[in-house]
Amino acid sequence: MSDKYDVIVIGAGPGGYVAAIKAAQLGLKTACVESWTSEDGKKQVLGGTCLNVGCIPSKALLEISHKYEEAQHSYADQGIELSDVKINVGKMMERKAGIVGQLTMGIAGLFKSNGVTSIHGHGKLLANKQVEVTDKDGKTRVYEADNVIIASGSKPIEIPPAPFDGEYIVDSEGALEFDEVPKRLGVIGAGVIGLELGSVWARLGSEVTVLEALDTFLPAVDQQVAKEALKQFTKQGLDVKLGTRMTNAEVKRKLVYVDYEDSKGKEQLKFDKLIVAVGRRPNTENLLAADSGVNLDERGFIFVDDQCKTDAPGVWAIGDVVRGPMLAHKASEEGVMVAERIAGNKPQVNYDAIPSVIYTAPEVAWVGKTEEQVKAEGEAYKVGTFPFAANGRAMAANATAGLVKIIACEKTDRVLGLHIVGPQASEIVAQGVIALEFGSSAEDLALTCFAHPTLSEAVHEAALAVDGGAIHIANRRKKK
Repeated sequence: MSDKYDVIVIGAGPGGYVAAIKAAQLGLKTACVESWTSEDGKKQVLGGTCLNVGCIPSKALLEISHKYEEAQHSYADQGIELSDVKINVGKMMERKAGIVGQLTMGIAGLFKSNGVTSIHGHGKLLANKQVEVTDKDGKTRVYEADNVIIASGSKPIEIPPAPFDGEYIVDSEGALEFDEVPKRLGVIGAGVIGLELGSVWARLGSEVTVLEALDTFLPAVDQQVAKEALKQFTKQGLDVKLGTRMTNAEVKRKLVYVDYEDSKGKEQLKFDKLIVAVGRRPNTENLLAADSGVNLDERGFIFVDDQCKTDAPGVWAIGDVVRGPMLAHKASEEGVMVAERIAGNKPQVNYDAIPSVIYTAPEVAWVGKTEEQVKAEGEAYKVGTFPFAANGRAMAANATAGLVKIIACEKTDRVLGLHIVGPQASEIVAQGVIALEFGSSAEDLALTCFAHPTLSEAVHEAALAVDGGAIHIANRRKKK
């Protein structure tokens, strides 16, 4: 087998494996380097953080815990009578592992069917687009490529006051492996990961306290939606403490003692487990040789342009290791774009139309600008909202919390943002992505026929409400 390729991808996460498959589909001789190894140390594992210890396993636990909570608290209201509902954590974890295993095997099958060569080991970029791969036994081999795509991903940030011990103080990965439901659970960070993991264990019976240093809840989210989400999470039992600075975490007698400061002064809480979810950092350790020609920015991310080119000719970087939101779908789209550009085509990722989702219940999802952003930019705008409480399908599903909000330009009526807190927001937000991608107006959505009864009708009604024409709620009276 020749050691020369058209494309070598470093990393087989959602950015890397997608880039490799697309490059191979475009007729390029492609290899993908991945160091992740199975627990027994024998096999390569594809899929990266997202598939193995991130997006997929967390969603499996979120779905299971949501079903358990419904069985406990809401089935009776719908005429379904159950008694003595229990959660089998071991069985739950087996199901999660089974889903992950099936998907990782699926990627291996896709590599094979598309002709992607999978190389097991740690990849390091050398000068002149050479990639050094070190296998699990420490042996190295150098490969050459016309193009290299770096997709090495990210890893959880560890903070000095709360170093991970893998048992009592854990990162987001450790929070997916608890063998029993902790009675008292602490979460540091009220971001996407912290809220999702806190939700899982709260539904299963944990008393969950979330400590967040910022005074504003979900500052990147439209604040009308964020406030509604916080109200719902509080109802569910999540105790979110804003404006708290954690100063120390210490394990004593199988309990985690957490010291923090807030407006009242110094406080202390005790937990059975503590999840630290304060963000992630780019995974660049032992990734770049000094003469690779690739540079990092001031935050440690690989510097790239809008097309994901690095400073080294023929070297590209995508996903969590570059600027922008750390989202699997963003990484995948960048992977496709880079593969296409290597093949001579000219696609471009529209970074203004990338959706974000928090997979709690209710879900929170958004795309485009928030009302706060539009207001800060001084652009004249108009807003339409519609509550799920007035949506027939939401009522039938016993999931009426939340709303849909559409922000449009006052002058052109062009949709600037779609924001949702409510059932299946992760699915509904795609309508906003399409609207932004095609430059749709609120009127375009208002004149579109939506199936009835569906949750998506809330988008239709919100679009109608932008100009005061909602059918199923009272509209604000127009000024004469």
